[in-house]
Amino acid sequence: MNFEVHEKRAELLDPFAAMAPRSIPVEVRRDPLTGRSARICHFRPLAFDLPDAAALAEQTRAECPFCPERVLTHTPCFPPAFAAEGRMRRGEQWLFPNLAPYDALGAVATMGPEHHFPPGAVPAGRIADGLALAGEFYERALRRGHPEAVYFLLSWNFLPASGSSLIHPHLQVFCSSTAPNRLREELAASEAWWRRTGGVYWEELVAEEAGRGSRFLGRIGGVAWLAAFAPAGVAGDVLGVVEGRTTMLDLDEAARRDIAAGLAAAIAGYAEMGIGSFNVCFFPGRGGEKHFRLHLVFSPRIYYNPRLATPDATALRWLYEESICVGYPEEIAGRLRPRFAAAA
Repeated sequence: MNFEVHEKRAELLDPFAAMAPRSIPVEVRRDPLTGRSARICHFRPLAFDLPDAAALAEQTRAECPFCPERVLTHTPCFPPAFAAEGRMRRGEQWLFPNLAPYDALGAVATMGPEHHFPPGAVPAGRIADGLALAGEFYERALRRGHPEAVYFLLSWNFLPASGSSLIHPHLQVFCSSTAPNRLREELAASEAWWRRTGGVYWEELVAEEAGRGSRFLGRIGGVAWLAAFAPAGVAGDVLGVVEGRTTMLDLDEAARRDIAAGLAAAIAGYAEMGIGSFNVCFFPGRGGEKHFRLHLVFSPRIYYNPRLATPDATALRWLYEESICVGYPEEIAGRLRPRFAAAA
């Protein structure tokens, strides 16, 4: 497996050091599967200032549609043909149609009655229950023979820097017959790898990274965790590969607990660096693909300038689709590894 790195240096005269010569490193890395490039540059200490999310939570609580006192009056219901009860429920968590759907069958799942979890303190049990409720939704879509029950997709935006429009923790849960761009790209590249080598890229990646050690975070049950070699996130990405599973329907209670424990470890580890906002996406196959493994990506999000709420989605990232990471993934892995060891 080729972990391609192009090392470069920018030379300049530093105005903050009496115009003394300064050499700044830049790396261009290529993802071993897809060939997508990511730039490791704009280096800065892995220490950020956590925003005051508690104050923002208090400002938004009175109008939150997902809080217990409003969730049954301010959220939509499914048509009776899909869910006679209108909304689906698991304990204190609710799942209902998304008023701003991503596809013909889309839902939102609240992660409990809590309007706000402090950064770094999202309970693993809430995550596991959210995954279970999503699984019940997927199973129902499959039983109903819904035409969109092909790819079972789940994403999570946490706090405003991630693009979330609500503070109350919630998941986007939807089905689609159209795979998103990156998933489609990975499916095609994984199949090409299978045809070329006879191996499963995701299994080989885990074995390779476990052997190298510098980016490997550890195993929690049947999930292997690593820091992405060529991350999409500005502060790196955490990748979780679920052993022997292809779709979200393959997850049992133990696998959901393992995933939740790893996500909770990533959330806590990044909070220690001062980052409380993140995105999560799951990447499933249709089912039956021997070349593919279900995996998820946790990607922290920041404001480049918190005073201006400057997003980290710059022109380079948004239009060139070129990732920028301000720290070495190997260093980030070193910061996160103790949290994963404690969760294992």
